[in-house]
Amino acid sequence: MACESSGSRYKNAFGMIQPGLARISRLLQDTAIPWRAVHVAGTNGKGSVCAYVSAMLHAANIKTGRFTSPHLIDRWDCITIAERTVDKSLFCEVEETVRNRDSNAHDKASEFEILTATAFEVLARAGVDIGVIEVGLGGQEDATNIIEDPLVTVVTKIGKDHQSILGDTVEAIARHKAGIFKHTVPCVVDSTSQEAALQVLRRTAQEVGAGPLLQVPLDHGHGNPTLEALLRDRDMEPHQRIHVLLAYHAAWLAVQQTAPMTQPSALLAGVDQVCWPGRLQNVDLTTLAGRAEPVILDGAHNPQSAEVLASYVNKKVRLRHRPVTWMIGVSAGKNIRELLSFLVQHHDNIAAVEFGPVDGMPWVSSAQAASILDEARSLGVVGSMKNAGPNVIDAIKWAAKTAAGEPMVIAGSLYLVSDVLRLLRKRKAE
Repeated sequence: MACESSGSRYKNAFGMIQPGLARISRLLQDTAIPWRAVHVAGTNGKGSVCAYVSAMLHAANIKTGRFTSPHLIDRWDCITIAERTVDKSLFCEVEETVRNRDSNAHDKASEFEILTATAFEVLARAGVDIGVIEVGLGGQEDATNIIEDPLVTVVTKIGKDHQSILGDTVEAIARHKAGIFKHTVPCVVDSTSQEAALQVLRRTAQEVGAGPLLQVPLDHGHGNPTLEALLRDRDMEPHQRIHVLLAYHAAWLAVQQTAPMTQPSALLAGVDQVCWPGRLQNVDLTTLAGRAEPVILDGAHNPQSAEVLASYVNKKVRLRHRPVTWMIGVSAGKNIRELLSFLVQHHDNIAAVEFGPVDGMPWVSSAQAASILDEARSLGVVGSMKNAGPNVIDAIKWAAKTAAGEPMVIAGSLYLVSDVLRLLRKRKAE
């Protein structure tokens, strides 16, 4: 089966995300969903928390599936079974089944709804006990919210992103995220979100009669020496520690309901097994650009994630009075100026680039490289600049040469991360 992308086949005005649960309900109406879910919403860190939860459950010998979005390199790598990417053949078979169900419908499902239905059915066919599910966008009207009886719900740190859909305030965004809360179901939330957002989460949990709401790290306490030692001994950034805490408490609440004999130490054995590409990832560009020194590859694409990346770069990477060379690509519609204001300093170098078409997501496009450089100049950046247009490999080579062994960072979009990883995979296979 070719399983080629048919992204434009069901394209609609909303593109990847089309609010409402009617279409996903239709796609899954004849599919039994025997697995229980850990359902994760939030602005930043959703994917990382899902990766940690999944790894912890797998380490405890619980058959686990995971669905995150967007995909990284191949459309099917957004679904894992027992910590391994689902077989392409199974993905394609199930996807075709789902598309056939939608073929005669008047109200066509969006691509994300097709993907969600495919993932849910793949997890069912694989016989997983728990599915770790990342919300696509928002929460209340997201296709993944077809889940009616999750084991636990999680909301990671809330910030501003997708304001055209979710609203311009953290309160409005939090209301969407809190839409995944369910009656009697426990909630784990990131207590480092703004108080205005936390008030919305607490109020919504009370209104729907959710189970206990655990605010992490505020309510974490210090009752698990193994967990405390793990956090103390690992070289983790503050946000990474919070992601581990959120994941641990979510996984622990899940296993208390499904496998109550599980020991905390069994879950924590999974932490060191997590590999989450495109988040403070060190990559070797020797094969692409002859650069021996590691390069940071990070999908930071909104103000909150850009601030985290900038903090890391300035603390651990940036050399005193020396420039960082950035390779930056940004999705169309993002606030480029705001992103750059966190990332770049006035003497830094910038290669601006446009990422390529995204398989299965034809509505996603890159901002023009020229607009990135225009915003950089308006911020007073005076370092060397390169407009690489859509030529990602050219941008990599220029940035590597310009950096001349000094710090280099690739950031601005997970789609750019995908392009770079795809190039590395291709070169490795040659």
